[in-house]
Amino acid sequence: MTYTFRFDAVTNNLPFLLEGLYLTLLISGLALVFSMVLGVFVALGRLSSSRVLSFLSATYIEVFRDTPVLVQLFWVYYVLPILLGIRVDALTAAILGLTLHSTAFLGEIYRAGIQTVPRGHTEAAKVLGLSRRDAFVRIVLPQAVRNVLPPIVNNLVDLIKLSSLASVFAVAEITRKATELSASTFRPLEIFTFVALMYFLICWPLSLSIRMLERRLRIA
Repeated sequence: MTYTFRFDAVTNNLPFLLEGLYLTLLISGLALVFSMVLGVFVALGRLSSSRVLSFLSATYIEVFRDTPVLVQLFWVYYVLPILLGIRVDALTAAILGLTLHSTAFLGEIYRAGIQTVPRGHTEAAKVLGLSRRDAFVRIVLPQAVRNVLPPIVNNLVDLIKLSSLASVFAVAEITRKATELSASTFRPLEIFTFVALMYFLICWPLSLSIRMLERRLRIA
């Protein structure tokens, strides 16, 4: 039996699929922005002289790094409302779940970046009269972020791919749109090939940028 390719199933429904692509980028983008901010606090907690704060931060990191992302999303969507009595919609649950997951990884990434900043820079800032807070914000953090730019971009690539898991909650990102479209057109080969190509065209340039950043940082 010869299969007849019909890519008009894609071209005729391109706006429908691109709406899903927009939502995919929105979910992953917001999750990255939120986790980049929260990751700083997790890293500081991990480096804190307080054993309690350090233990809580380390526990958070290990829990979210060592459990499946899909289980975490289910927990946010189904369990969190039971515990807090607050119902969250599917899109919010997807963004929140991916943010919590990404924060754990970025917390460790930031911690490693902060520890690579020479102690002499902090001591020099103190000599110049900067407070501990100002020294961290103006001296340590910018250098730490610069040192960990490649893994941050890599984290974005992971978030873009993980955003497809939001489809299990009927969030209309591109994977969910493709599933609905293939069910109505009976053309899963063409549709999911297009979706895979979209993911590749987004993630591949980001992967190349990671290599370029790593080379520049080595030269610097």
